[in-house]
Amino acid sequence: MANYTAADVKKLREQTGAGMLDCKNALVESDGSYEKAVEYLRVKGQKGVAKRESRTASQGAVAAFTEAGVGVIVELDCETDFVSKGEKFQVLLQQVLDQAVAVKATDVDSLLKSELSDGRTVQALLDDGNASIGEKIELRGVGRIEAPAVAAYLHRTMPDLPPQVGVLFGASGESDVVRDVALHIAALPPLYLSRDDVPADVVENERRIAEATAREEGKPEGALPKIVEGRVSGYFKENVLVEQKFAKDQGTTVKKVLDAAGITPVGFIRFRVGV
Repeated sequence: MANYTAADVKKLREQTGAGMLDCKNALVESDGSYEKAVEYLRVKGQKGVAKRESRTASQGAVAAFTEAGVGVIVELDCETDFVSKGEKFQVLLQQVLDQAVAVKATDVDSLLKSELSDGRTVQALLDDGNASIGEKIELRGVGRIEAPAVAAYLHRTMPDLPPQVGVLFGASGESDVVRDVALHIAALPPLYLSRDDVPADVVENERRIAEATAREEGKPEGALPKIVEGRVSGYFKENVLVEQKFAKDQGTTVKKVLDAAGITPVGFIRFRVGV
């Protein structure tokens, strides 16, 4: 029988993040050697990476960086909320964010292929984390905004979990309003910055649906054009940032709030874990 104690199992769990049964098996296979058990779990974990590819990573966290007119945000996903709040996962998240800042990443593929100072790619870093933690770890998103002023807002959907909603909002100048709009975007997620950003095919589809709905409701033929335009306008007010009602004051719009502060919006990025 392998010579190990409950304390050895506890230490191995804390060091590797592996499950209790896996740690016990590792110590058995390693004849009680802690160092060999760590190596055993690492090898076994790497073999399990491919098996975990089909599993769903619907939990995780977001992290952001802002400095001197630059904002960077990343979303790293895992399988359980327990792992998302663990130290190992949080260290991985910070490493990925730091790398995204360093290489000025704007897309997931290029960030995954970028090399860290130790020669590993970010993908290899996540694979190692996958093996150590025992869950699928996936880089879901990365975004970067450059503007005279950039505000970041991270929101916890549950008090005992790390932030799962993250926003970057870039604007033409510094103002408390910039952060207020970042909070607004977290609460009332827009799809577009302005009407000009809404693709023509999306507008046409909304117009077609509005007309079909109005006909189904039996609206008069002569009233259809006005009804259709009204409903398309409603779509803009719901999904275009500057036309939305401001979260902190429903009596005004985001555009009016920005105009009053002399601020022009530049862009925004919003991530929500698992979405």
